[in-house]
Amino acid sequence: MNAIHRNEPVNSSAVLEIDVNNHPGVMSHVVGLFSRRAYNVEGILCLPVDDGRRSRIWLRVNEDIRLPQMIRQIEKLLDVIRVRRHSADHAVFAQLDGYFRS
Repeated sequence: MNAIHRNEPVNSSAVLEIDVNNHPGVMSHVVGLFSRRAYNVEGILCLPVDDGRRSRIWLRVNEDIRLPQMIRQIEKLLDVIRVRRHSADHAVFAQLDGYFRS
C-alpha cells in the first residue's frame, strides 16, 4: 500500500468547484494535472455559465493528504479563475447519485 494513503479514510471524497475561462483545451489542462499525478477523479461535470465565456467544472475527487497541494496546482493554471472545495455531499453530485441509484 502506498504510504500516502496508509492513514487516510478509504471512501472519503471532496468536490472541487472550479471556474475557468471557456475555450478548447481548458478541461484537458485541469484533468491532465490530476492524471499526471495519478490522482483519481471520480466524477466530472462541466457547464458554461453566464454568457458562455466562462465554465464551471465540478470534480469529485478522493480526499487524501495530497488534495491541498492539488488545489494549489489548479489555482496556478492560466485559465483558472477560482477554486472552491466542498464536502462529498455537495448538491451537484448528490442529485446525480440519486438519479443513477434509482
